[in-house]
Amino acid sequence: MEERIKQVIEESISLKSNLLSELGEKFIFQVSDLIVSSINNGGKVLICGNGGSAADAQHFAAEFVGRFMKNRKALPAIALTTDTSILTAISNDFGFDSVFIRQVDALCTSKDILIGISTSGNSRNVIEAFKCAQSKGAKIVALLGNEGGLCAHYADYSYVVSSIESARIQEMHLVIEHLICEFVEKQFVFDEK
Repeated sequence: MEERIKQVIEESISLKSNLLSELGEKFIFQVSDLIVSSINNGGKVLICGNGGSAADAQHFAAEFVGRFMKNRKALPAIALTTDTSILTAISNDFGFDSVFIRQVDALCTSKDILIGISTSGNSRNVIEAFKCAQSKGAKIVALLGNEGGLCAHYADYSYVVSSIESARIQEMHLVIEHLICEFVEKQFVFDEK
């Protein structure tokens, strides 16, 4: 058991060290700037994912609409994982692969950003949402795992956590999400002392 604890912590440290690479930093800055620009132009952030990534989508949206670390105006973000009536109706009537595409079709414009979170990179419903957002001219951001999967092919910006363990991938996604929230929030806090 002690060896497993050591192994998990060492892998987490290694993945965080990889994030310090130029690629990781560039991704965080680019996506933060993209979100700020979208919001300043009347756009919003739509976020989707399955399972733990659905929880991440909700957490991410809550940081924008509520606050991350500072009081500031509410920022427009919607987790596409939260409305049980929509989720169950779409899944029942159209199938689970359509659960996000129907919402993207209804809510997304060319001013918006769709963020998809997938530890496998192959979540069919996220891929379908990406295709729909792409057809509307929205920017697509992907937080992925493994080797990026099919989701990477549809994203304008993607970061792939090079691990096959969902728990490690989710830990890294949370670090990235929090950094993006921090940099976005700084652009909307004007009364700092």
